[in-house]
Amino acid sequence: QVQLVESGGGLVQAGGSLRLSCAASGSIVSIGTMAWYRQAPGKQRLLVATVTKGGITNYEDSVKDRFTISRDNAKNTVSLQMNSLKPEDTAVYYCNADAIVYGSRWTNNYWGQGTQVTVSS
Repeated sequence: QVQLVESGGGLVQAGGSLRLSCAASGSIVSIGTMAWYRQAPGKQRLLVATVTKGGITNYEDSVKDRFTISRDNAKNTVSLQMNSLKPEDTAVYYCNADAIVYGSRWTNNYWGQGTQVTVSS
C-alpha cells in the first residue's frame, strides 16, 4: 500500500501564498502521475494540477499562472506552490498518485487525507 501525507495548509489573506507538500511512503515500486485536487464545501472534488513522472504539468484554467506543481522523484514528493490566492481557492486540497507497489503488477490510485486551505478576503 501507499500512504500520502499532505502538509502546508492553513489560513492566508487574499493575495498571499501557501505551499502544499505531499510525501508518499510504503512499498513503492514506482509512482506515475501525481496530482492535486480540491474540494470546496458542498461541491465536487476537482482536479487542480497534474505532473507526470517526466515532469510534464497541466493545470485547471482558474489556477494557471498562479499555481505551480512540482515533484521530486527521488524523494517521492509532490508540491503545490500557490500564489495570488483568492477566496474562491478555499477548499480541502488532496494529494493523489498512481503507483505500483511490491507484489503487484497493477497501477493503483491513492489519495491523501487532505489539508485545509482557507483564503480570507
